[in-house]
Amino acid sequence: MTKLLLLIILIFTNNIFSMIIDNLDDKRASWSAISDNVMGGISEVNFYEIEEDGEKFYRLEGAVSTANNGGFIQSVIRFPFNAEEYKGIRIKTRGTNDTYYVWIRTPASRFPWDRYIASFSPGDVWSTVEIPFNEFNKSNFYMPKKMNISKIRTIAFAAYGKDFQAELDLAKIELY
Repeated sequence: MTKLLLLIILIFTNNIFSMIIDNLDDKRASWSAISDNVMGGISEVNFYEIEEDGEKFYRLEGAVSTANNGGFIQSVIRFPFNAEEYKGIRIKTRGTNDTYYVWIRTPASRFPWDRYIASFSPGDVWSTVEIPFNEFNKSNFYMPKKMNISKIRTIAFAAYGKDFQAELDLAKIELY
């Protein structure tokens, strides 16, 4: 009886402390890839699934170009959810030795360029990166300083702001 009670507690506490968004197995998000082409830029984006050494993952890659007032590529998960029970986002990732970004949009993101932003730098070997919600910064002065995590609309992973060849791998995305 004690073991059963302990098992039930573990199951419920795991559900409280993390929510898998995409693990490329039984949990899949609805992804789309966008580049600065939507506003006249010339960056090129590719986003696809790969299996390597028995492990599945997504790859965001492309040539980021700041020409024509551009400079971004992104892969976006679009679905509304309430993240009030969680502290942040956790990503299993690897990539080039560059800075990448997590962009979160809420109802306060009224224009396409509005978002809450946090950066991370993956290494060339798989690692887990945790970004607390309180480390996200607003992109514009008129947005509330504190992100409303009860109304997240999208989460995007982006290569941004400089000319470079981006390659970012994502194997598991979850809230913790």
